[in-house]
Amino acid sequence: MRHGMAMCVVGTVLLMVASGCTMLQEDAKKNDSGVRAAPLILVDKGASLAPIIVFKDAPPRTRQAADELAAYIEKVGGVKPQVIEGLPNPVPEHAIWVGFQPKLKELFPKTDFDFKNPEEILIACDGKNLVISGRDRWNPQHLTALTRWKKPINWQQEFGTVNAVYTFLQDYLDVRWLWPGEIGEDIIKKEKIAFAPFEYRYHPQIRLRRGIIYNSCIGDGRGVSEDWGRFQRTQLDSSNLVQPAGDGSGFGGFGWWERFHETHPEYFALQPDGTRSGYPGHGYEKICQSNPGVWDQWLDDVAKQLEKDPNQTMFSAMANDCSDNGPCICEKCRAWDVPEAKKRLLTWSGLAQEYVALSDREVMFANILARKLKQRYPGKDYYVAILGYGPTRPAPVKNKPDDNVILFQVSNWFAGLGDNDAASLDNEKASQQFADWAATGAKIFYRPNLPGGSGMYEMLPDVPFGRATETFRFMAEHNCTGMFFDTIDECWPTQGPLYYLMAHLAWNPCQDGYAIMDDYYRRGFGPAAGQLKAYWTLMEETRNRMVDGKLKYLQVYDAAFFKRAASLLDEADAAVAKAPEIYRQRIAYVRVGLDFTRKLIEAMELSAQCKTDKEAADRMRALWKEIEPIASKKENYIYYHAFQEKWKGRYPDSWK
Repeated sequence: MRHGMAMCVVGTVLLMVASGCTMLQEDAKKNDSGVRAAPLILVDKGASLAPIIVFKDAPPRTRQAADELAAYIEKVGGVKPQVIEGLPNPVPEHAIWVGFQPKLKELFPKTDFDFKNPEEILIACDGKNLVISGRDRWNPQHLTALTRWKKPINWQQEFGTVNAVYTFLQDYLDVRWLWPGEIGEDIIKKEKIAFAPFEYRYHPQIRLRRGIIYNSCIGDGRGVSEDWGRFQRTQLDSSNLVQPAGDGSGFGGFGWWERFHETHPEYFALQPDGTRSGYPGHGYEKICQSNPGVWDQWLDDVAKQLEKDPNQTMFSAMANDCSDNGPCICEKCRAWDVPEAKKRLLTWSGLAQEYVALSDREVMFANILARKLKQRYPGKDYYVAILGYGPTRPAPVKNKPDDNVILFQVSNWFAGLGDNDAASLDNEKASQQFADWAATGAKIFYRPNLPGGSGMYEMLPDVPFGRATETFRFMAEHNCTGMFFDTIDECWPTQGPLYYLMAHLAWNPCQDGYAIMDDYYRRGFGPAAGQLKAYWTLMEETRNRMVDGKLKYLQVYDAAFFKRAASLLDEADAAVAKAPEIYRQRIAYVRVGLDFTRKLIEAMELSAQCKTDKEAADRMRALWKEIEPIASKKENYIYYHAFQEKWKGRYPDSWK
């Protein structure tokens, strides 16, 4: 992260790749005579000296970003620059150019505007003009797409310019979005905004980022942080996963049984009893992957999907859930299995048996589809998506995925590289399975189910900053190009700093996580940064002690814990007594999380007593009346539906 001054002098940035991580080297830029060039002044003493020029007919998201750039320049410098669409006549002497247009080659003759990498961004200043641009891909006839939830959204294949704008706001105007909402936004006012000549390029390794907070995926509408995620560059990525793989273009529980079980029972997995019954049940049935009719039908479904949404580039060949149950035992499918593969416990109706991992079978199937996809759509960048889940978590022994196959690795490790795969018969580490898949050359999207027992599900303070940083770096070093977390629901007062860290690491997984958090504390809490760092460190250490020691919530979230946490927030309040009011408001928001945690822990303690103890039941009902307003208050940014599901659903007798 950069830390700005009233006048920012930034050097040329050279990108190098080592161990999957991007390292930055900066050099001050000089003119041909060796003298440092004069800075470009955008704002000075309330005067705007450079308009924003966005290219003509820019897609909606790009135009939105240009308008937001103007708004934030006003927030920082006190004056809003004019936004001009298209090339003005005459061209102003100084301007901020958003997105590429041919005039830029004349204005920046030494700058390469041929963006060679997906999502590549460019921010450059020559002392007269500033360009904020990136690799953009869009289809003018298909700028609207439907999400999995059938909601229309403005869409492009790549949003380089948009994410360049949000990078400029964070790294050069020093804007922070600590959490959603007004008090989570941090602005440093500047009388003068100026930049010496520089050039900065970057392209993110992680190209599926919007699944960091699943419920706030763009177009979902259930979560509470969609706009926040857009500013953090997690929403508008280039995975083109407009509809998460499996919905509508595969057979992963989305219609194949209803469509074909009567007319084409041979599409479904042969069971030991000789039937193709769809075991273990509707939505969990497995496919006979060696059947050529399945391949052709899948390809026909892809064609229909493309008719509806030409933006789609990823198509699911994922198995249904309950992946260990009911795989096909026909002779052709079993011929794809490798005897040397690791053993797994598989089940069929009335039968449980150790059998080899099905990863080689899965890759064989995916490669057949991938080659058919290339044959039907030559020159198209289309992908087949499969799962590394259950019997396909171990890497294949013989087969390697084709270059247009993407593996969604479903592992339950996140904040623990040493965690075992619970279904492994030889205590294999889940992270080692990930590394083994990477060694095959597979393109990997990390798609974990986060484990229980750490507080994430219960919306308690589950903030493993150090371990999360370690995991992101590990993934970056092992071919990971996408992340989709299925089990993070939003509770910002108790878990928000972790979401912030994850968003920044998704953009660049090789950053120092603790440096990111130090900036968070300093920007968010000013004179109380030390106390808030101590508070969240207490939350991290308590969580880790509980997980490592296999302790229960009530053993760690005890009276001593709450006394120490409250004391730190009291010290924080004292530290900001003479500071701007915003710091007190932010500390009060953190205190909401502590109060929420205290009440949830008491609810846990009471829940076991409610059935037999009237006094406990009465207290639980009263406690619910205290908890519900916290969980439902919009300004607290808690995903209320998930809260009800996790608490009222988990402890139904507690609330009666």
